[in-house]
Amino acid sequence: MRQIIAIGGGGFGRNPGEGIIESYILDQTSVEVPNICFIPTATGDDDSYKVSFYSTFSQFNCNPTHLDFFKRTPDLKKIIQEQDVVFVGGGNTKSMLAVWRDWGLDSILKNAYNNGVVMSGVSAGAICWFRQGVTDSWDTSLHLMPCLAFIDGACCPHYDEEKERKPALTKMLNDFSIPECFCVEGGAALHFKNEEVFSSISFGKNKNSYITKMEKKEIIEKKIKSISVG
Repeated sequence: MRQIIAIGGGGFGRNPGEGIIESYILDQTSVEVPNICFIPTATGDDDSYKVSFYSTFSQFNCNPTHLDFFKRTPDLKKIIQEQDVVFVGGGNTKSMLAVWRDWGLDSILKNAYNNGVVMSGVSAGAICWFRQGVTDSWDTSLHLMPCLAFIDGACCPHYDEEKERKPALTKMLNDFSIPECFCVEGGAALHFKNEEVFSSISFGKNKNSYITKMEKKEIIEKKIKSISVG
């Protein structure tokens, strides 16, 4: 089964040690002691982010590791092939994808995804799996940018957390830049199985995901069915 779990905001980067959505992600594997690799490229391999990753996943029966690009880069294919889960951190999506593509990681991840490795991540690590993502990689305004296209469609994280998100998305929909968008609140994740929506996962209080579109010049938010965890 091919799986993607796209988190709108939160998780170990914000609440180290809490581990609610992290536990859910590990549970989606069919392995008793899964291997999970954290890829923090979008923050330039930030050391404190890696500490939060290990402090959270060390609580679980799993084998956590991480992949750095800004030191000597290891054998990427070997590392990814050994994983049951990949978790991509937040940060600058545009810079992250440029690095990945230069090293060929995008193709390696696609092959792993097709072979059943669970792909997951937050913010930049959520939108990267879609055809397009709403990103704040530029400091002037939010942009719609092409991503990896494992999932057809666009994704907007932090839907309820950052005040500029809804106005920017409204403009994109109104300009017909995209016909609709998967929108994920902080404290929620969107789980796909074989490229189809399985469920929204709520690991915060009353947190949701939506399919948002423009109909007759009005924004319509269709709430996706949700499972609460934690």
